Amino acid sequence: MNADARDDPHPSSAKAQLARHGLLPKRSLGQNFLADAGLCNKIATVACPVLQGNVLEIGAGMGALTAPLLARCNKVVAVETDPDLSRVLEERFAAERATGQLTLIQADVRELDLPALLGAMDQPRTLAGNLPYNLSGLLLRRAVDAGSSVERCVFLLQLEVVERLCAAPDTASYGALSVFAQAVYAPKRAFIVKRGAFYPQPGVDSAVVSLEPLPSAAPLSDEFSLFVRAAFEKRRKTLRNAWRGVLGLTLEQLEHVAKESNVDLGARGETLGVADFQRVAASARGLRGGGR
Repeated sequence: MNADARDDPHPSSAKAQLARHGLLPKRSLGQNFLADAGLCNKIATVACPVLQGNVLEIGAGMGALTAPLLARCNKVVAVETDPDLSRVLEERFAAERATGQLTLIQADVRELDLPALLGAMDQPRTLAGNLPYNLSGLLLRRAVDAGSSVERCVFLLQLEVVERLCAAPDTASYGALSVFAQAVYAPKRAFIVKRGAFYPQPGVDSAVVSLEPLPSAAPLSDEFSLFVRAAFEKRRKTLRNAWRGVLGLTLEQLEHVAKESNVDLGARGETLGVADFQRVAASARGLRGGGR
């Protein structure tokens, strides 16, 4: 979700700014512009609680969040897909670009190597942005892969997605996204942003989520990913049925893995925590490595 705001905290300010540049929101890019400068300052503070950090911003829009980030950070690398908005950013932040405090990248973020971009920045590093609803799942998966490269991730997302990220096992919102995110991060909802704060107004509320990397987190193994995805593909299935055939394991082998991991195959995937999936993945990896 792209964003913009100056001193006017009302959605009309974003509309007026677009009009000044002869632009309209592009539905194909999921453009809903945040028009509350106070909210943008709050997001920047969550992203950089300590001054002089470094931020990789996804979806800079017209610079609503970029501006308060620049006020708090040594360096901001801002990525924007839309070439029209990139030109707006170039004009608005010409001075910051000249000093090197801001680097603008006009590119599809799906094609960028986020860990490499983050790795080229000084610490502390934050990955932040107002993510388009239609790309939030993909970009969150990219953020999980970048967990070892950041101090935190701070995103403005659809409220439902934030609830899924923060959900506990055996709740309605808990699913594969919850497990993947919580295997690498400790998610925390910072605050809710009502739909009326955007132009054009979306049909749902949003929220800001902070993702703090877990100090002991390891890269997600293929086994872990396969067991998690299979467990949630059909939520009503028991694990015995959901995991049948995963990694080519026979039922006998699967029962061995479950017993070793202290997991009940008669349960359903949403009852398992991250540690349960990690034990299952480790047991299955050892079983296959041992030739059983």
